[in-house]
Amino acid sequence: MQLVFSDAQYWEDFLPLTFTRPIAEMRCGILTFSERWQKLLENSEVSYFTENYLQEKFKNPEEKESLFLVTNFLPTEQVLQQIKDLKQGEALVYEDELIAAKINMKGFSLNQIEKMTDIKEELVFFKKPKDLFTYNHKAIDFDFDLLTKGRTSQELSSTNGFLGDKKDLFIEEGAQIEFSTLNTKTGKIYIGKNTEIMEGCHLRGPIVLCDDSKFNLGAKIYGATTIGPQCKIGGEVNNIIVFGYSSKGHEGFVGNSVIGEWCNFGADTNSSNMKNNYGTVKFWSYRTKAFEDTGLQFAGLIMGDHSKTAINTQLNTGTVIGVASNIFKEGFPPNLIENFSWGGFKGDERFKLDKAYEVAERAMARRKVALTDEDKRILKYIFDSY
Repeated sequence: MQLVFSDAQYWEDFLPLTFTRPIAEMRCGILTFSERWQKLLENSEVSYFTENYLQEKFKNPEEKESLFLVTNFLPTEQVLQQIKDLKQGEALVYEDELIAAKINMKGFSLNQIEKMTDIKEELVFFKKPKDLFTYNHKAIDFDFDLLTKGRTSQELSSTNGFLGDKKDLFIEEGAQIEFSTLNTKTGKIYIGKNTEIMEGCHLRGPIVLCDDSKFNLGAKIYGATTIGPQCKIGGEVNNIIVFGYSSKGHEGFVGNSVIGEWCNFGADTNSSNMKNNYGTVKFWSYRTKAFEDTGLQFAGLIMGDHSKTAINTQLNTGTVIGVASNIFKEGFPPNLIENFSWGGFKGDERFKLDKAYEVAERAMARRKVALTDEDKRILKYIFDSY
């Protein structure tokens, strides 16, 4: 059965993170939404119902019977079973939104649906970027149980200090951890394959360090934090998600934030996550084209793919940074930094597209990943359209 991951309702709400990917490819907890649903449904036949300019990279659905699924929620056991039990022409609805349906993608139409069932249980649902870090602790718990059930963790070296229950710590093969402290009293800690936690790091769960990533010397990591694959993280972070392939290798603080892929933070970059008046924080909404109140006292940064900061960059509370932006000027840049900004301030010239390709190619080559022609066409579309 083909899984069709749908962006229909929420894609615009997750910009700038979704400029370069469908919702299903965002990371929260340990896994991306796509990876989580493939494991839950034991099915790797995946396609995407997303924006036209992304479909070249992210496979179009084939015209056949499919499970059409909104991915950005955590199912309960009962809801998961309801999804598995769907028959052709049946659908599930949550808060007046369709979240799953068994339909034929040939001549796709929701008119195929003959029976709709309302889900009464409360679900952990991610509707805005802020929800990713706000509910990350719940996603970590969910994924930890999903990935570690029935498995045995690698032993933690005796050079480390440990607080909590060892059942809340899982270390995959190839991980190197020496002379650091790990505390699972506040949440689970998952350490992926071939990772490194250098000497003097302090981890206070819930924390995820995905495959091939590292915490640099003396890093201070507060939960709930997820660091995706092939990242380097140093300094102090608190309740952040990094999708993958990004670096914050030096001193400086980032909290209550979501960072895309291929981003880099210059040394001593700091992002405020609380206003001086202790008020609630606003984030820019690309859908409404206005700053919207998050209702949160702690909210830092949302950063699109391929964006970078220079040394000593200072970012205001509630900053949203687009794709392929370069922030290097003195002083606090504005709370909205446009795609391909060259400088970070309103009215600055744009980063030339061919130069953006060059930088992306160099950065990606460092991790042995190629910038494909598909990637270039996605970046060009963003450059031309937004």
